[in-house]
Amino acid sequence: MSDIPPGLETLAYTFDGTVPAGDFAPVLVGVVGSGNLEVLAEPASGSVCAIEVSTSARGFGPIWQAVARDFHQRHPLAGVRFAINDMGATPAVVSLRLDQAVAELRASQEPAR
Repeated sequence: MSDIPPGLETLAYTFDGTVPAGDFAPVLVGVVGSGNLEVLAEPASGSVCAIEVSTSARGFGPIWQAVARDFHQRHPLAGVRFAINDMGATPAVVSLRLDQAVAELRASQEPAR
């Protein structure tokens, strides 16, 4: 028997950002489904990057921490909050969705042509 209780696990990670995210409308990428996840990126006050995870795959905190740290090393954003709703996505899918959220965030800041 597992010592991990049933239900969602909530994890939170905060990193000091060095690149202000700037103004942007909230961005939603991905879908909540088996082996997938959705990421919501929203502006936040301050100079941190906050990543909040709600996951059905309990007991993977160290892996989530490593994925979040890797993401922030690639995108050292400040003033942004990422909310992740996960249904058992692999670390590669998590990284892909976070990168997609940043790409959408940046695209929304570009002037219209």
